[in-house]
Amino acid sequence: MKYLTTISLITLLNETAMAKEIKTEILINAKPKKVWSILTNFDNYPNWNPFIKFVKGDMKVGNKITVRIEPLESKGMTFKPKILTSETNKEFKWIGHLLFAGLFDGEHKFELIDNGNGTTTFRQSEKFKGILVPLFKKKLYNNTEKGFEELNRKLKELAEQK
Repeated sequence: MKYLTTISLITLLNETAMAKEIKTEILINAKPKKVWSILTNFDNYPNWNPFIKFVKGDMKVGNKITVRIEPLESKGMTFKPKILTSETNKEFKWIGHLLFAGLFDGEHKFELIDNGNGTTTFRQSEKFKGILVPLFKKKLYNNTEKGFEELNRKLKELAEQK
């Protein structure tokens, strides 16, 4: 029994050490429908999106899409995540892997919350898991989180235009 407890504790510590979550949020003075229309117009990303340079593919759950991110002060990367959630005017979520699952996985979520007063709370988050996460922790904090925040500001700016 003592052996199983030790293994469980080591597993828990490894999972915690190999996991990281980034969360950002911004209040947008526009209804979710307008924010959603900008967020899901992938063809227009190169014109406004400072972090996600392009998305190609169909947003249906189970589909794979192609995404190109270019975090600030970092090399960009293109990957093919799988759509986990696509609920119009509410949530869009995907999971991507570096090379293979378990090495460096990212579950990215865009969430739109209708505040009922003509405003939307936009949340963007990503849960990172895998054995390489500790190696990238500093870059995740510095570059990726800044990229999320810049995307949020630009989305707000566009959605609030009359």
